[in-house]
Amino acid sequence: QVQLVESGGGLVQAGGSLRLSCAASGRTFSSYAMGWFHQAPGKEREFVAAIKRSGGDSYYADSVKGRFTISRDNAKNTVYLQMNSLKPEDTAVYYCAAAQGTGLGLRVSRTYDLWGQGTQVTVSS
Repeated sequence: QVQLVESGGGLVQAGGSLRLSCAASGRTFSSYAMGWFHQAPGKEREFVAAIKRSGGDSYYADSVKGRFTISRDNAKNTVYLQMNSLKPEDTAVYYCAAAQGTGLGLRVSRTYDLWGQGTQVTVSS
């Protein structure tokens, strides 16, 4: 079974950039679609971005489109989230997740079978 570990979070000023990484253990990483979600204090977990198994198709929340880029390297068992032009409202805990099927769609958290522990991203104004 795949286990997920996020890294790369931190404190950054508005307008800055961060790159999150999610390293997966196990030999079946390429069989999972991958997603990023975030959760701000007092709010529900929200979809950020997702990428299919081959990396050929990706999807974004409207709030991050044009600023964030999801990518994956199946040889390194890693998925990335490049975050540019960060805004204070991007502040949240960011989670990566793995889905064996598309289920309800890759924008829906219930589609995902596995979750990482999360990494904090804080954007100061």
